Amino acid sequence: MKIWRKTAFLICVLFLAGVLEPVPGLEAVHATASTRDKLDRTQREKENLEDELDKTQDNLDNLEDKRDTLKKELDYLNAQLSQVVANLEELEGQIRGKEAEIAETMAALDEAREKEQWQYDSMVAVTRCLYEQQEDTYLTALLTAGSFSEFLNLAEQIEKVVAYDQRMLEEYNENKILIQAHEDRLRTEKAELEELRMKAEAEKDKVSGMVNETASAITKYGNQISSAEKKALEYEAEIRKKEEDLEYLKKKLAEEIAMSQAAASGTWRDISEVSFAEGDRRLLANLIYCEAGGEPYAGQVAVGSVVINRVLSSKFPDTVVGVIYQSGQFSPVASGRLDIALASDKATESCYRAADEAMAGVTNVGTCVFFRTPIEGLSGINIGGHVFY
Repeated sequence: MKIWRKTAFLICVLFLAGVLEPVPGLEAVHATASTRDKLDRTQREKENLEDELDKTQDNLDNLEDKRDTLKKELDYLNAQLSQVVANLEELEGQIRGKEAEIAETMAALDEAREKEQWQYDSMVAVTRCLYEQQEDTYLTALLTAGSFSEFLNLAEQIEKVVAYDQRMLEEYNENKILIQAHEDRLRTEKAELEELRMKAEAEKDKVSGMVNETASAITKYGNQISSAEKKALEYEAEIRKKEEDLEYLKKKLAEEIAMSQAAASGTWRDISEVSFAEGDRRLLANLIYCEAGGEPYAGQVAVGSVVINRVLSSKFPDTVVGVIYQSGQFSPVASGRLDIALASDKATESCYRAADEAMAGVTNVGTCVFFRTPIEGLSGINIGGHVFY
């Protein structure tokens, strides 16, 4: 009964405001030939704007496809770049290791050279003692030996000293050769690593350049998408302006009031009978974001309630998708803003909470199935910047 009283009051207000005029047996819109011409002209202009919106939406879809493709390419390039950087870091680590090995080898080589020089100097000293000094030489020592046994012992000692010096010299010479070969090998390996590093640096620069180019292209398409979105919003505003044309409103409001009355008196399902599909929550939350993102939370719940009321009513489609995408019902659908919001899930936490409440059967607008910005002569449940009827 409350619904009928509100509807009756609404019709009376519209009659008094001159928006609706009575005809025998039915509340309908009276239109003179001039009014019909205005309605037709307004409708044509609205349809032209909707055609432009369709073109803009197609352009948006195309731009978004290109942007998405570029984002995938960017992800691939970033993965490549990460691998190149990892390879480069590994090469640099190997080079540092080789440099450390070379430093150790050089130190060992310097030590071997010092020992070689020391051994050489020792042998020279021994030789001089044996052959160059006139007095107190090993030869004199041998000749002045007290006995043959002493002579043999002394000769054996001299031979051992000479042999030891010779052996040590040969050993250090061999070590010197080995160390030198090791140094040469390390230097060759380092040169090869340096060459690999140069190639990795070149690859890094190449991939970095491709990453920057792709990122710039994404930014470019992002700017074009923003421009297209702005254009869509302008078209949407123009369509809304046409819809707010008084003559158009007479017809549209009469249709909506008749539909609201039919829904109120028609068959309604219980919320427990509704099976929501995967994605319904995200879709509803993003519609709420587009229609009432800047409204108080109660206004967000109210928009969600209108959608669910339509799902429950036998006069509208019985799914969230069917209701939201029903032709000509929600302007963000026509303008493409809903698709843009869905692409990046712009719905806020409060929009999701409002969607959850509505899908649970909560309603703060009764059985209202329409809402719009307030206009003179239209009454209903006012919440935030909308009137629900």
